[in-house]
Amino acid sequence: MAPSKTTSPLPPATPSQRHYYTVLPPQPQDENYTILPYYYLANPRRNWYATIAISLILLAALLYVFWPSEPELKIERLHLAHFHVRMKPAICLDISLNVTLKVHNRDVYSVNYKSLDVSVGYRGRKLGNVKSNHGRVKALASSYIDAELQLKSVKVLSDVVYLLEDLARGTVPFDTITKVTGHLGLFFLEFPLEARVSCEVLINTTSQTIARQNCYPKG
Repeated sequence: MAPSKTTSPLPPATPSQRHYYTVLPPQPQDENYTILPYYYLANPRRNWYATIAISLILLAALLYVFWPSEPELKIERLHLAHFHVRMKPAICLDISLNVTLKVHNRDVYSVNYKSLDVSVGYRGRKLGNVKSNHGRVKALASSYIDAELQLKSVKVLSDVVYLLEDLARGTVPFDTITKVTGHLGLFFLEFPLEARVSCEVLINTTSQTIARQNCYPKG
């Protein structure tokens, strides 16, 4: 009969081999555990400030787009058709001007203009004017308007000395002011508008042509 094997007990642990921890008891198998995620709670006052800031930015953008502005006026063509100085029985002028005006609408709604007024002056004195019919300019578009100004036998008694000096030099300066009046149409609202452009025109009396012109917007 084989001798039975005996298991000798383990030697006691020395102080250097001792483990300094406590063994956790086993968890019951019939219990369910749920791990809840951690949620960060935002500051409601900070969200309120952000909402106000975004709303103000959107409001400023809408005002920039829909705020009415005056149309842009530009003299595309200014042609002298006729110019004559009469010396008898009094010094007077005959002038015929053809003007082509470009009206550019920078707004997102249409422009309805009632009239186009073109006037000519000499040394601050108005000599005459002409008006054209009404029209319409689409949103973000341009329109061209033609006007013809004819002045006959216009007397310049108060400025006759200056006129004689200008005729001796061969050039006569004139001022032209073009004005557009109407309204801007936005849904059921209407905003009045008035835009002007002024030109300094120097006419060559020998060739009866425009020697130089300088146009600029006028408030």
